[in-house]
Amino acid sequence: PMFHPSSQSVQQLDVACFPNVVVGYLREIVFVIQSQSNSFHMSWAERQRADLLQQTQSLTQTPPPVLLLHSLTDNEGDWSILPLLPYLSSLFGKNSSWLVFLEEETNVKVTKLLQALRKFDRRKEWFLGKPLHDEESTIIHHYAFAENPSIFKYPDFSAAWALSIPLLDRSGPNLYLTSFNFCCLHLPFFIVALYIWENGHGPRLTAVPELCTEPEHSPTAQHCATTLRRPAPLCGEPVKKEDIFVAVKTCKKFHSERVPVVKKTWEREASLLEYYSDHTDPSIPTIDLGVPNTERGHCGKTFAILERYISDAVPKTSWLLVVDDDTLISLPRLQMLLSCYNPSEPVCLGERYGYGLGQGGYSYITGGGGMVFSRAAVVRLLASDCKCYRDDAPDDMVLGMCLNALGLPVTHSSLFHQARPEDYSRDFLAHQVPISFHKHWNIDPVAVFNRWLKDESVSTRPHGLNKSTKEEL
Repeated sequence: PMFHPSSQSVQQLDVACFPNVVVGYLREIVFVIQSQSNSFHMSWAERQRADLLQQTQSLTQTPPPVLLLHSLTDNEGDWSILPLLPYLSSLFGKNSSWLVFLEEETNVKVTKLLQALRKFDRRKEWFLGKPLHDEESTIIHHYAFAENPSIFKYPDFSAAWALSIPLLDRSGPNLYLTSFNFCCLHLPFFIVALYIWENGHGPRLTAVPELCTEPEHSPTAQHCATTLRRPAPLCGEPVKKEDIFVAVKTCKKFHSERVPVVKKTWEREASLLEYYSDHTDPSIPTIDLGVPNTERGHCGKTFAILERYISDAVPKTSWLLVVDDDTLISLPRLQMLLSCYNPSEPVCLGERYGYGLGQGGYSYITGGGGMVFSRAAVVRLLASDCKCYRDDAPDDMVLGMCLNALGLPVTHSSLFHQARPEDYSRDFLAHQVPISFHKHWNIDPVAVFNRWLKDESVSTRPHGLNKSTKEEL
């Protein structure tokens, strides 16, 4: 009879063939899981940590450190990695060889990872990962390498990435002193690569073919040390559309330009939706909140929306979604994602940005990709003394300051996008089922929605997303 080995027996076979020197090498690796301080994400990271430790039990009696990023320090900016490096250097610089960073959904085959790392001299400076690059110059990377953006490579965090300790020991203190302080720190994998490169003085990213983003059980992943978990479904039944209140921010000049796009694309999937403008237009219809329109910021309008949400003027729901009139979004995919979160907790969800994270700044959900709040979060926000310092203040950043003052976490999802699909690496989007994109500039927004966000079977299936999309989330 044919023998079909289980994953455990494969691990045992790998160990049997492993030299002791390689097994000993495991004790010199520090794993850092890029976890978040939300109950769902903490439990997900704990499962990943337990899996790593279970794999290493059969390899060594002394397991390697497996750290959860959200619990390492009290520094709000640790998710951006750079402020964390000096701390890790002081803690592990003398007794370790590698830092391996993992995202929560990254699945690791420890023996294959050890084999991959053994190819590199741990006494040298190495920056290892699966390379991504920009197709064109983009605002989300501050138009870096504008003449030829494809020449600069940065790691796909989902595939795992690694720093050798000699590189950490040299770069960590320098990175701390020159901490990144752009207004909108975004996509830390690009920022980390940029600072390690140090204008050509540091190493570029070295590609490691064994670091992959294929699904865990894909036939093409046989050589991979890392893959992506794709459970189906992720957390159970999707949140009902009647439990999400959608607030669309618009103004009179965009009533005929942007609002029709919303109506042609994703409005039909909303059960409870209102358009908020500086002008009442019954044909849409829009609601004038009494806040004058501003060219930017819109803080006054957003806080008026929050006040209306908890009033008797609208139906009571567990979730509030605030979007711009040029945001493209899949509400069924959002319903699926929200099944993972507890609305009785103060949840603030979307694409996370940061301001001044190296100098005690704050994180915030960038508005263009969509901001999702649990009712509990809105109640806490409005019960505080936090408010707009001007109507045209940046609403997402003011909310970030409020959340930081209250000690409430900002929860990141890479499925929300502040920019257009063209502004992200093609390989980065390849292993996603995105929830949102933003801006109509130089694109056909209806075509973008139909290509990236529309699910043909949503209307015909009782539970929303089809099985394949559940697997992707």
